This record gives sequence, structure tokens and C-alpha cells, in this order.
Amino acid sequence: MRKISSIILALVVGVILWYFVLKPQDYQVNFKAKAIPGTVFESVKAWNQGFDSVIPLDYESPRHFRQTILVNDSLQVFEWEIQKVHDSLSEVQVNITDLDHSFNNRLAVPFSDTDFEKGSRRLLLDFNDFLNDHIQRFTVSIEGEEEIFSSFCACIPLTTSTEGKALGMMKNHNFLNGILLQNQVQLNGPPFVQVVDWDLKNNRLSYNFCNPIIRSEKLPDHPDIVYKRIFSQNAIKAIYHGNYITSDRAWFALLDYAEEKNIPVERTPIEVFYNNPNMGGNELEWTTEVFMPIKESDE
Repeated sequence: MRKISSIILALVVGVILWYFVLKPQDYQVNFKAKAIPGTVFESVKAWNQGFDSVIPLDYESPRHFRQTILVNDSLQVFEWEIQKVHDSLSEVQVNITDLDHSFNNRLAVPFSDTDFEKGSRRLLLDFNDFLNDHIQRFTVSIEGEEEIFSSFCACIPLTTSTEGKALGMMKNHNFLNGILLQNQVQLNGPPFVQVVDWDLKNNRLSYNFCNPIIRSEKLPDHPDIVYKRIFSQNAIKAIYHGNYITSDRAWFALLDYAEEKNIPVERTPIEVFYNNPNMGGNELEWTTEVFMPIKESDE
């Protein structure tokens, strides 16, 4: 009997130790999101900007990251785990810890529906509304494998946040066009963006904003303009309709497709734009072709 009592006591102590010390969260919320993990991640980033005190996300991957929110008098950590179910559904698990009142929360949660639990659910319901509104504003369709076009082009190298890409394009569209037309350089297709480095952890994007041109002797020598040739390459292609600010939703869709089909790709997408955002109009009618280059075989 003494041995059994000792085992029971050890189990009870172990459970208490796990619950109050080792358990990774004070409260857990699970829900389904009608989007792929990359879209959920980018939507959390955008939603996070709406708080009075903005703390950048602690990024590990688009499927696992941490968000810190100042709620009243305390810091709360939301640890997001996202698993894709299919092309339009993900399962989301959010583990929530109040850094300043964790012990009290864990003590109260099993016995009542606390203000901490209610507040956490309200926040995530607000996010779900934010996400559902967002996914109504764009569409992505995967077209399969296709070759990237070949072209000589004039480009302006830029570095912005991911969401700042469209603003960088708009600021430089008229500038680049004006210099080329002033020097009688003939345009040879719609403008495009060639991504050089996509740094998700630091939310930085380096890219070339380019106009395809006919090569000539009249190319202007300008410190902000570089000339280069885009070579044909196999790629996975998607069609994106929506605001260019969020066209990277197609990038995540292409990466998911490549993973499912076991296609090795380079994370340096090329986007071709067929509408001028400076002219306004219905964003769902703006068309972007998005190419994710396939890695060339070493053989």
C-alpha cells in the first residue's frame, strides 16, 4: 500500500509540475481557416499591424510563428501552428500564454470561463473575420509548368518589405517609363518584377522592377537603372487576380504545389503585371502572371 501511495503521489506531483511549469500554454484555441498556411501567416502579419503597440512576429516558418500582443496590463504570446488540409483549408492551433499572469490563469481556467479565455477567443474571432474579408479580395489558380519568357529589360533594383513591393512599383513606374520614352527606347511587353531575395524572417524583399525593351544604341545611362537579360527557364505558373500588394499569396500557393508534386524550385518568383494600379479599377480584375522557377538539374 505504501508503494502504491508513493506512485500515486509521484503521479499527482508530476501532473501538477507539468500543468503549472512545463505545459506550453495557459489556453489553447483551435479553428479551421479557409486559406493555405502562407495566406494565414501573411494575414496575421497584416492584422498584427492594427494593434496600438506593434511587436513584430517571431518567425520560424509560415506554419509556425509567435505573436506577442499587449493586452491591457500584460503581454500575451500567441504561438501559431498551421497545418494545410487542402488547397483552401488549414487547421490552426493557437497556444496562448499570459507572461504576467500565467500562474493565476492556469489556476482559474479549469474551474471557470475566465476573462483571459473570453478575451483570447474574441481576439481570434476578430482575426478570423479579418482573414475571411481578405480572402474575398483575391484569387489564385495554378496553371502548371510553363517556360519563363526571355527578354532584354531595363530595371530599377529595390528593397522593401513584402507588402511594400506594390508601392515601390507605383513610385517607379512613371519614372522608368518616362526616361525610356524620352530616349526613344521601344518597350517590348508589360512590366514585371524579378525577385532576387525573399527574406521572410526579416520581412525584406529585394527585387528588380523591370520593363522589357528592344535593345538599341539609345539606352540612357542613369544611376538608378540597370540593364539585364531574362533567360527562358522552366517554371510553375499561377494566375493571380487582386491587389499587387498581396500578390505574394500566389508565391505561397506555388511553393505548396511544388512541395506536393516534389518539384524543386527557386524561391525567386517573377511577376508580370497586366494592369496599371495607378489607374484604379476593380482589383479582382487586375491580372498577374506569377512564375516560380524550377531548379535546373545538375546533370
